[in-house]
This record gives sequence, structure tokens and C-alpha cells, in this order.
Amino acid sequence: MGSQAKGRTTLEVGADGIALITIINPPVNSLSFDVLFSLKESYEQALQREDVKAIVLTGARGKFSGGFDITAFGGLQGGKAREPRPGYISVDVITDIFEAARKPAVAAIDGLALGGGLEVAMACHARVSTKTALLGLPELQLGLIPGFGGTQRLPRLVGLSKALEMMLTSKPVKGEEAFSLGLVDAIVPSEELISTARKLALDISERRKPWIISLHRTDKLESLGDAREIFKFARAQIRKQAPNLTHPLVCIDVVETGVVSGPRAGLWKEIEDFQVLLHADTSKSLINIFFAQRGTTKVPGVTDLGLKPRRIKKVAVVGGGLMGSGIATALVLSNYPVILKEVNDKFLKAGLDRVRANLQSQLRKGKMTPEKFEKTISLLHGALDYESFKDVDMVIEAVIENVSLKQQIFVDLEKYCPPHCILATNTSTIDLELIGERTKSHDRIVGAHFFSPAHVMPLLEVVRTKRTAPQVIVDLIDVGKKIKKTPVVVGNCTGFAVNRMFFPYTQAALLLVEHGVDPYQIDRAVSKFGMPMGPFRLIDLVGFGVAIATGGQFVQNFPDRTFKSMIIPLMQEDKRAGETTQKGFYIYDKNRKAKPDPELKKYIEKARSMSGISIDPKLTKLTEKDIIEMVFFPVVNEACRVLAEGIAVKAADLDIAGVMGMGFPPYRGGVMFWADSLGSKYIYSRLEEWSKRYGGFFKPCAYLAERAAQGATLSSPSGVTKSRL
Repeated sequence: MGSQAKGRTTLEVGADGIALITIINPPVNSLSFDVLFSLKESYEQALQREDVKAIVLTGARGKFSGGFDITAFGGLQGGKAREPRPGYISVDVITDIFEAARKPAVAAIDGLALGGGLEVAMACHARVSTKTALLGLPELQLGLIPGFGGTQRLPRLVGLSKALEMMLTSKPVKGEEAFSLGLVDAIVPSEELISTARKLALDISERRKPWIISLHRTDKLESLGDAREIFKFARAQIRKQAPNLTHPLVCIDVVETGVVSGPRAGLWKEIEDFQVLLHADTSKSLINIFFAQRGTTKVPGVTDLGLKPRRIKKVAVVGGGLMGSGIATALVLSNYPVILKEVNDKFLKAGLDRVRANLQSQLRKGKMTPEKFEKTISLLHGALDYESFKDVDMVIEAVIENVSLKQQIFVDLEKYCPPHCILATNTSTIDLELIGERTKSHDRIVGAHFFSPAHVMPLLEVVRTKRTAPQVIVDLIDVGKKIKKTPVVVGNCTGFAVNRMFFPYTQAALLLVEHGVDPYQIDRAVSKFGMPMGPFRLIDLVGFGVAIATGGQFVQNFPDRTFKSMIIPLMQEDKRAGETTQKGFYIYDKNRKAKPDPELKKYIEKARSMSGISIDPKLTKLTEKDIIEMVFFPVVNEACRVLAEGIAVKAADLDIAGVMGMGFPPYRGGVMFWADSLGSKYIYSRLEEWSKRYGGFFKPCAYLAERAAQGATLSSPSGVTKSRL
């Protein structure tokens, strides 16, 4: 244990005979191997000392422990593991030293006890917690299962149904609920936490309170017959909700082993299955997403200059349509006072009503109290002019995609807002330089691109121009985090990162249809792959108007690699415009349920005769794998361009942006990560082959060609490509 080791534990023995062991590993006291080995040493010392009657285990600075150190998983996967052998920590240390100790231990839980943190606490002989502490086992979010006995101890403390629910949903419970479940034995204010735990530990050691070993409890477990029903139901649910995932089923198996064959057998099965899952693609993908999400706020040349975010006290939103009202909702939900501006009373009332309706749905779902609702809605004020803009710190413009309208608004904003005010636009396609063309405020113009519905979708693209000041970017990242979005900083170009990366997605689908593939077959394959819906169902949802407008931007800006199809314009001529008209690629009933439409054939045939494309018999027999590759490899290709042009800072930013902005399945690790799992050479050769057959739309870009030639991954950073553009 060198002094430079980050994580450690301390041991202090009090006059009352209590050994207080404290976990210290900021910020969340995660259990690195350093911490775990130090914890073992502290425990052994406490057990050997004559003056110690009992142990209290806690975490420094108001946090028990956020769980096993996730950065260590990479080392374990790469074979640079530090655990002496599988099961050493779980069985030898936690079960056979901590839980089997001749002196009782009480966990004093504040802040959080998650994952490995809760698993260590459950091996103690009692738990005391604050009301607001979070307790949970979120390992399944990373494609894993609890690995320190959680699958065995949690069911014995709270019963099978609740334990499975907590593990399968990864949802933590608050201290109060943990107490009612029996997961903790007492709830106290944080200033009394340690003293209460000390007293309880002494009571147990002197047999005034029961000394309970979690692993051997059976009073909370359902009868074997009931247990089998619970397992059966849980498996059916998982197969329905997550057909592509195996690790939740593995978790259920491991819990079942403990119930049927006893806890020791359950512990060993947990250890064995954990090792298998750790080396599977799913956990590698989900761990990539975990780090990608936390890494978006690192932007070289911006976030490393030591700038502190300024306090944004008041925000104005211009435009109360679907986007504007959604953005206003997100802001007031996080306690920002908001002015919503519209052009007339009618539009303003509609905008304010939309925000109210969004908040009321939160109220209905029990996500906020009536008091909170009143307080939140009182933060919102309407305006018809710019008079009230004189003290706002940030404005977000969210009007329709019309260049001259936006330019005029920015001229007005420059006139009425204070000189420090951030001028943001929620455009999804228009060049920011163009929007601010008639102003002198280029250093404070930035894109705040939300995804619809803005108060629900978790992504915020922070779009910078060459002239946007780093301070403005730092400020917007901070606001993004405060309104619970994941901010991704991107450069200024048509479609920015997400929409640009995915514009070939719908185009590839249309190209395939004109060459003879059934559109419904494409949607089925894409849904099965894990997208929330296929490309045609998506076009119906956003509406043909939006689809044509954004498509037009790409046709204009990237003419060499767009596929122009007449299918959508032909359908529009017949008053079909997607879900809102109840007719698009699908027909919709009153409950918005989609059904394939036999009429679709005639539009496809007409479009085909206009484009002069004939059916390719090779494509009518496509497998699901082929469909996925032909639809997604063009997305990978465009993502490579976005990276090579420096529009995105790093591949991981594109991974998280695609997952959060388009619903790319997180368990595939993001577009670039998934591409690397298939290999740059393979993707290049497939695209090359299709471009010979079906034209320039599929042509691999220079970056992809270069990576394939070197046999390099697409994700790894490289200075070479950027300088040679």
C-alpha cells in the first residue's frame, strides 16, 4: 500500500470499544482494489485487538460507497486484474472474514450505498441509514450482475420479488423505503448516524439485539412454490422487454440457485457467471456508454482553461411551439425562472398552456407534489415583446426553421439583452454563422440543440462556431447538466452530429425499398436490432414535412452522397403526411396503432418508374444481418466524416449522442463502438462493394478507407487524419 494509493480506509478505536472503519476514496468512496485490501486489513486489525468489541463501517464525507470502481472493470477485462482469484473478495473476504467475524459490524449509511457498497453493507450484521440515502444494486445497467454476494443477500433481506425488481430495474430505494423493506434497521438524522450505529453495534455484541447473518436468513424468502412462480414471471417480463439481453436472465438464474441449492452455491454461481458476463460484448458496450456519458464535458481548449461557469439566474425562450415549450418546461423543472416570448396573445397562451400540461402530466404520474407544481409554474412568465429581456443571462431561440426570421430575432436580441447574455439557438439544421450574420455578437452565439420532446429527451447538442467564446460553452454545459441533460459539444455544420450522422439512415432505407426490399421488413429488422422503431415508422412519427425539409438540407449540402427518392413526395401529393394524417408508410387507428398499408406498393412502383431503378433480385432475399449493415454502415461512414472534420471532439461523444438522440441501443455501445466490434476493414469492404453496385451513396469516406488500410479502429484518436483533410 504505497502512500500514493488513491483509496484507503482508516481505523479509529473509541473508549466505548467500537472500531470505526471509514472508507476514503473521493468523490463517492468507490471500492477500488486498494480500498478493498485496506478494508480487509482494517477489519483484521479490529478483530485482533483486545479493546475492540464491535465494528462500525462508514464512508467519508457523507457518502457510504458508490460501489465497485468501474474503471477497474477495464483492467479486469484486459486481464490486468488485481483480484488474486475469482471469488477471493466475495467469499474469502466479505463472507468468511467480514460476515463470519466473531465481532458484530454495523454499516452506517449516508448519501449512497450502491452496488458493491450495498453488498458490503449487507454483509454487516445490521444497517443504519439516513432518510435520503440511496441504496441499490445497479450492476445490470453495465451488463453485469452484482458480484459481491448481492444476488444472495438482497433476497434474504427484502424478499424475492422486491430484490429481483431492484436488480432488474437498477432502481435504488431511498432510506425510508429501505427501512420499511427491512433492508436497514433504523433511520436517523445524519448527525446522529455514527452514534446510533455505535450503540447498536454494542447492543449486538452484548446480545441485547439479535446478531443476524444476512446470508443465512430465510424468514423473508417465499416458499419454493411461490418462488418458482416469481422466477417464471420475471423471466417472461425480461424476454418481452429486453429480448436482446441475456444478463438479466443470468441474474434470475443466480438468485434461483441460491434459493434452491443454498446461499453458498448461489455465491459460487454468482462468481462464475459474473466472470462470463464481464468478458461479454454487452458489458463492454454498456461500460463504454457509461464512460462516454461522463466524458462529454471534457473538451480540449475549452473545459481545461480553468473557467468557472457563470451563474445563470434567468433565461428567456423565444417561441412557444412544441420545442420552445419543451425547453421552458425543462428549465423551470430545474428551478430556472423563464420568460416565454411569443408574437401574439393566442400563441402565447398556447405556449404557456403546453408547459402547464407538461407539468400536470408529472403531477399526475406522482413525480411532483401539488406544492412543487405551484412553485414550478410560478417560475414561468409570458411576454409579447423584448422589454423584460434586459436582465436575462441567456436566451434560447426556438422558432421555426426560417433563416431571415431567425436573423431578425438575433438583431433584436443583441439590442435588448445585456452584453453578457448568452444568445443560443435551437436550430437543428441552419448554419449558426448565417443566423448571427447581421449581429456583432459572434462570440456569444451558440447552438443549444434539444431533441423533441425537449423536457424528456436526455441529449443536448452544444453547437460552437469558430468564434464562440469558451466561457459561453462552459456556461451552457453547466446549464445542460443542471437541467439533467447530457451535453455534447459539437462543431457547426449541416445537421451537427446526431442528425447528420443519421441522415443516411432514412436514405439507405429508401434506396433499399426502390431496389426491391419490403419497407416493413426493414422496420422489423431495425426494431429487432434494438432501435425504438424502424426508419419508416420514424418518418411517420416526425411527419413528412419535417422529413422533406431536413432531407433537403442534406441534398443541398452533400449532393454527391444523397439518394433522391420520390416515394415521400408522391405520398404527400395524396395528402399522406405521416401519423398526424393517420396515413403515412403505415395506417393509424384512433389509438395511434400502426398497421402496414397494402396501398404503399403503388407509390413505390411509381417512384421506381420515375427514377428508372429496377428491382434487384439479390436484394429481395436480404437477411436481417444484411439489412442492418446496409442501413447502418452509411451511418458509420457519416460518423467517420463528422469525426475526421473535427465536428465531434471524440468517437465516444458520437456514441453517446446516437444512443441519447436517436435511440441507438446502448447495449451495442454506440455507433462507433459497434462499428469497431465488426472491424473497419469489414465495413470498408462492404461499403466499397455496394458503392460499385448502387452508386456513390455508399462510397466509403477517406477516414474510413485510411483506417481500414491500417487495420486501425475507427474510435482511437489520431492526429494524422485531421491534418490531411
